Amino acid sequence: MNDADALFHRAIEVMPGGNTRSTLFVNPHPPYAVKGQGASVVDAVGHRSIDCNNNYTALIHGHADPEILSAAMDAAARGTAFGLPTSYEIEMAELLSTRTGLQRWRFCNSGTEAVMMLIRGARAHTGRDLVVRFDGSYHGTYDGVVASDAPGVPDSVAAASIVLPQNDLDELEATMRQYGDRVAVILLDLMPNRAGLQPVTREFAMAARTLSTAYGALLAIDEVITFRLGAGGLHQSYDITPDVVSLGKIIGGGFPVGAIGGRADVLDAFSPLGDGPVAWGGTFSANPVTMAAGLAALHRFPASSVATLNAKGNRLRDRLVDAGLTVNGSGSLLRLIVDDATAMWWRLYEAGVLVGTNGLLALSTAMSDEDIDLIASRVINTIRGRYA
Repeated sequence: MNDADALFHRAIEVMPGGNTRSTLFVNPHPPYAVKGQGASVVDAVGHRSIDCNNNYTALIHGHADPEILSAAMDAAARGTAFGLPTSYEIEMAELLSTRTGLQRWRFCNSGTEAVMMLIRGARAHTGRDLVVRFDGSYHGTYDGVVASDAPGVPDSVAAASIVLPQNDLDELEATMRQYGDRVAVILLDLMPNRAGLQPVTREFAMAARTLSTAYGALLAIDEVITFRLGAGGLHQSYDITPDVVSLGKIIGGGFPVGAIGGRADVLDAFSPLGDGPVAWGGTFSANPVTMAAGLAALHRFPASSVATLNAKGNRLRDRLVDAGLTVNGSGSLLRLIVDDATAMWWRLYEAGVLVGTNGLLALSTAMSDEDIDLIASRVINTIRGRYA
């Protein structure tokens, strides 16, 4: 029995299926990480891989970035958490406001919680209940945004959402004609990972913006994953301004984080200074260590760095496509489309490339041009060999 098998046998005694995080499970059991440095990760048996998973897009600068660690440790040395706000959250809100043009911000601890807060705020602002969202888009594990037939989701919760096909303009228009005066928010991911990183068309995004305004609903863009694709998020490339966005992943510098930002009148639903009807706490929301790490990460990722990393992703995608592979996505996010994702995952891992269990690749600034070339050759050779 190797170290990974021993860890799994310990895990299965104390966690269901030996697992806490469903997205990381791969049969018969996943490897266990013990160290990450820059663009690489080492597991419990000493196997080293180029990390193209980067904790499902969160580690924009790879592992153990010295500047991020320094910022986090400096903040931690001053106190890891307080029953008072700190200046770190103000600075983070100012930075996000400058980048996105969205006026107000509020922080939480995950992308899932950000979407929960977004929907609560949208309902409070509009006085309506219905959420319009799109098939195949993942917005976290909150009951209100998972599949309506998912085990444990009450019928009453499922009934509060209308799920439509992505990019089906006729369905969206018909739905808003019928239910528009009951819709609180249209929740849109412009390039959903679970749907294969297939981007929303510009026409569809513009229609969502126009229809939400026409019917008095809010337009929310979920940028938890896609915020890395632009200095102010992917929505800026569509030339649309959402009423509210949800963020997570890269803005935490490798620590747990979530955020919503939007129009001042919408976010006023959370304001304790006026008549804001929504009280939303969170013991570790806007945690100073997270905020400090996130600020360091974002300051290291200005528009020029976004463009450089996106160019590396596009170069990698072009090489894979030229080799006959099916690859979706844009910029630093790629999605390999294959018949057997589990077989592909293991063969790539054995070849020294860690990807998401669904074939997602998320690049980091820690990757050199040589790393990109190595990823390309290993992926091409592995998939061309049909995982054999």
